[in-house]
Amino acid sequence: MADAQAAFASLVDLAQRSRKAARGLPAQVDIRPHWSGIGFMLMGQRFAVPMGEVSEMLEIPSFTHLPGVQTWVKGVANVRGRLLPLFDMAAFFGGQLTGGRKQRRVLILETDALYSGLMVDQVFGMQHFPTDQYRVDPGEVEDAILPCTDGSYDHEGQRWTVFRPALLAQDPRFINAARS
Repeated sequence: MADAQAAFASLVDLAQRSRKAARGLPAQVDIRPHWSGIGFMLMGQRFAVPMGEVSEMLEIPSFTHLPGVQTWVKGVANVRGRLLPLFDMAAFFGGQLTGGRKQRRVLILETDALYSGLMVDQVFGMQHFPTDQYRVDPGEVEDAILPCTDGSYDHEGQRWTVFRPALLAQDPRFINAARS
């Protein structure tokens, strides 16, 4: 019996010392819902495309030029056995890609009806914006890009305009890339 009491006393002592040495629980943090997208730069402006609308990001692959197409159609590339049409988005919107060639990237859009690569100046990767930072106003965006936008987020002193590829895919100029 004495052994059982000594063992119990040891366990009680251990529990008390553990409680004294234990750190408190972390302070409760208010969890804010966030919207996530892929951040990129185009014509000197920051944009974010919804996560579900970009299937992949890559460096600009080797491509073959196509005859009889608009100047903003760069050509087609073989990406893992699939032909990917490449579009210079700055040229489509009436501008030029900026920055260094090594920073430029391709955002791949893949839907049931569309498989396209959009060439942009730079990709920043995943961005997370508190949903309460959303504004219906897209900010100061080139008029040509405006129809493809859907509001913006102000985050850490930067304005990120939401770019919607689905709206781009509805543009008749984008759909019909043949030179007239």
